[in-house]
Amino acid sequence: MRRHTDPRAPTAPSADAARPAAAIHHGRLVVDALSAGYDDRTMLDRVSLHVPDGSFTAIIGPNGCGKSTLLKAMAGHLRPTTGSVRLDGRDVTGIRPKALARELALLPQTSSAPDGITVVDLVSRGRFPHQSLLHQWSQADEDAVTRALELTGCHDLADRPVHALSGGQRQRVWIAMVLAQSAPIMLLDEPTTFLDITRQLDVLRLCRQLRAERDVTLVAVLHDLNLAFRFATHLVVMRDGRVLAEGAPDAVVTPDLLAAAFDLDARVLPDPETGAPMVVPRAR
Repeated sequence: MRRHTDPRAPTAPSADAARPAAAIHHGRLVVDALSAGYDDRTMLDRVSLHVPDGSFTAIIGPNGCGKSTLLKAMAGHLRPTTGSVRLDGRDVTGIRPKALARELALLPQTSSAPDGITVVDLVSRGRFPHQSLLHQWSQADEDAVTRALELTGCHDLADRPVHALSGGQRQRVWIAMVLAQSAPIMLLDEPTTFLDITRQLDVLRLCRQLRAERDVTLVAVLHDLNLAFRFATHLVVMRDGRVLAEGAPDAVVTPDLLAAAFDLDARVLPDPETGAPMVVPRAR
């Protein structure tokens, strides 16, 4: 892989848990009475939650309930109308973007790559927060990009143009770019979009691995409830811009909660592989 000297800013990365519950504590990232939206439309209504340090927090809820808006506000990309998001006690909107990006990485729901850019060049843009006039491309940057490509199974795609990839391949490349950012907190908006079930499992197992090996805190918007319950250590359930429930999946997932959040009539059974909650919709 050739060395890159001037990557620019990115245009856009359980029941299986390895960390014991006692080691998870509330800490760095806190949402306090947050209201936010677009134009005159309020999407979040006084949302408060703590992200446990070292957790894999999954945000679930019906379409349009404010999940992606919450992630944007947590990343400092959307200024709240009231309330705040704090990182280490500081409002994220007051932290310089490069400094914030070294601590917190966001994989948005949709991303676009410049025409003709190769996979390795796009992934290298994840190192932009670590670059300055006094700190140009280094071996640490090269190693971070190589590791991100390997972890996401993109190493053999490194020299291919991004536009020539399938939707699933492009999604893995965007995840690799976020991984290359090497932030200790990662916010992932629908990271399994466009992926088949095998690749979805690969991504979620990678999230588990990052928690176990690198002490990364992850927050992800997920749509597959059973995968969320299997892999998440902490769950945030939303509806209509509010948090309905928050906690460990086996402590909060009930038929009543599923009905309240999704209007879903379902049974909650133990996953035969992991013991985590598993949703089985009732026949009509």
